[in-house]
Amino acid sequence: MSAVGMALVVAVLCAVAAGRSAGGHRDDLRRRARVLIGGVGEVAPAVGWRAWLRGEGVRRWCAGRVVEGESGRRWSFGRWGDFGREIWCLPVGLVPALLGGSVLPVLVSVAALFLVRRWLIARGAVRARDRRAAAVIGLCAAVAGELRAGRQPAQALLAAGAPGLGTAGSAVVAAARYGGDVAQALRAAARLPGAAGLTGMAACWQVAVEGGAGLASGLERIAAGLRAQRDQRDELRAQLAGPRATALMLALLPAGGLLMGSALGADPLRVLLHTPAGWGCLAAGGLLEWCGVAWTARIVAAAEDV
Repeated sequence: MSAVGMALVVAVLCAVAAGRSAGGHRDDLRRRARVLIGGVGEVAPAVGWRAWLRGEGVRRWCAGRVVEGESGRRWSFGRWGDFGREIWCLPVGLVPALLGGSVLPVLVSVAALFLVRRWLIARGAVRARDRRAAAVIGLCAAVAGELRAGRQPAQALLAAGAPGLGTAGSAVVAAARYGGDVAQALRAAARLPGAAGLTGMAACWQVAVEGGAGLASGLERIAAGLRAQRDQRDELRAQLAGPRATALMLALLPAGGLLMGSALGADPLRVLLHTPAGWGCLAAGGLLEWCGVAWTARIVAAAEDV
């Protein structure tokens, strides 16, 4: 490299260093100004192409898109709706569409997206019900413990709180704090899925207030009964894990058959996606697959409801 080129490189590096130094000085001045006028002393988030190159814009966009849905954290796309893990149905359908040269797998993946979304929401509702049932058990045990420690019923309920019950729990705590009808608030909260145990708590509360009966022993019995029901339900789910895994394996067998046919050079995707016989086989196989999955889910749900 010539001396002129070396001088140009050195000049560019000096200019970049001076610019970064000036930028840092401006940020320092901005921070001091914010402190002087009563701000928090933080620099405004960086914007522009430099921030996007560092990934700050992408992280900010992702953080703004994440919302809490019924089945966990989901991605919000404005008027297009909120999507979670079911969005992976689209790339999964895109792979056979590219391999088979047909748009049919993409259409099937779009339909599967809504079915998987419905299943995830239902599973999220079951998990919310289980969390609410655990919160009811914890509330009964905590109030009984506070009563055993010598607190009055309203004070015991205020000390225990109602975590995990949302606005219904806040209504119960407010009724205890301001002298309202606690039993009625407990019955209203018992309408939530998984919070049916609060009906027994409301009955014990009403009997204790009107007749002076021991509330702690009644709440301890309710907590023990609810805990036994939860353990029985968990044991039943553990026993049903084997049939569920078997049903899932049988549902994935057609995909394994397609992979095996492709490995043998039979090209099953071309037959299924580009011939009338393949369309008929695909429709019949999809219908039988759906019937099998629905039948298995119905059997499992009936066993869980026993």
